[in-house]
Amino acid sequence: QVQLVESGGGLVQAGGSLRLSCAVSARTFSRYAMGWFRQAPGKEREFVAAISRSGGGTYYAGPVKGRFTISRDNAKNTVYLQMNSLQPEDTAHYYCAADLRLTDTSPTTSSDYDYWGQGTQVTVSS
Repeated sequence: QVQLVESGGGLVQAGGSLRLSCAVSARTFSRYAMGWFRQAPGKEREFVAAISRSGGGTYYAGPVKGRFTISRDNAKNTVYLQMNSLQPEDTAHYYCAADLRLTDTSPTTSSDYDYWGQGTQVTVSS
């Protein structure tokens, strides 16, 4: 059983930064592509960022490109999401997800992912 636990959310003013972390309990963490998704009240869950098993490939949603950075530390079984220049429209519940993959690719669709965390709330005030 793979478990994911997110942390690092909170309340920040517009223009500020937060770093989310996702600790993964998996013996073979390096075999999982990892992704971050978010869901705002009344909206569908949307893709934010993904990183391949090795960390060599990353992919971002348009609205966060250039502001957010996804990274991973396979030695610590942890994936990160550095969020800079936060805006009120970034307010959402952020979820970490894991996908066991045979290839070193970065899936962007929620249905690709096998395991999900409970999420962490990010609120950006104007």
